[in-house]
Amino acid sequence: MTSPDALPDFMAACQTRAEAALDARLPAETRMPERLHQAMRYSALGGGKRLRPLLTYATGQALGLALDLLDGPAAAVEMIHVYSLIHDDLPAMDNDTLRRGKPTCHIAFDEATAILAGDGLQALAFHVLAHDPSIRVPAENRVAMIECLAMASGSLGMVGGQAIDLDAVGQALDLPTLESMHIRKTGALIRASVKLAALAQTPIEPVVTDRLDHYAKCIGLAFQIQDDILDEESDTQTLGKTQGKDRDNNKPNYPALLGLAGAKQKARELHESALDSLAGMGPEANLLRELSRFIIERHH
Repeated sequence: MTSPDALPDFMAACQTRAEAALDARLPAETRMPERLHQAMRYSALGGGKRLRPLLTYATGQALGLALDLLDGPAAAVEMIHVYSLIHDDLPAMDNDTLRRGKPTCHIAFDEATAILAGDGLQALAFHVLAHDPSIRVPAENRVAMIECLAMASGSLGMVGGQAIDLDAVGQALDLPTLESMHIRKTGALIRASVKLAALAQTPIEPVVTDRLDHYAKCIGLAFQIQDDILDEESDTQTLGKTQGKDRDNNKPNYPALLGLAGAKQKARELHESALDSLAGMGPEANLLRELSRFIIERHH
């Protein structure tokens, strides 16, 4: 049985595991074109909460899967996340200079290299899902993983959410529109992180997969709400990125719409709904339960 106090050790172990999985799958810095590969490794390695790989590994543990079966999917989903961060930080997007406590990719290298580094990470993520030998599943499962990550990453998922976010600057959005934006921008990749592990089952259990997907939908939205709260309450050093950026850019967020107290209450309600989704699962899902709590209680 997994106890709640096991979460910090599990997180540390999985962060180390995800780092090693990324390191093994990224091109070496000495491989031509060297500067591009240096930029990809600079952005992907040595920082971040690794929440998405954590969710992949924790879901796998809940399903009784060996973690080595999930190194490829965990690395792939993190590559997509890092590519999105590189592009989000560009002058044409959020124009930020700090990410994960260090200069953003376009500051450390240059804007063109940053664009290409993001492109390279995106393409590599799908190559990993298509060819990584650690993903020992039938061909139809592997194809389903590629489809899952493609849908989560594209115009109907993360990229579409970012487009809506850019269009929403300075506008007064209602709650359903704001939620729809963040279900795409942040939530889609979090849902993919969980679903990729579910697709590593043989055979796939649709009922369990549906419960896990609802769990992931709830925590994905809760994660964004907590991000908005921290953007108001935290500081740049703690966050590792520029605090107050959304407010300064007049971007809509949950505290602006609901107030800080209302946003915190909404996050708690989503946490409870996520726990309800796991009601049919036993103690093997405790890490998922604790990750949901961590998401709404984190400070960075």
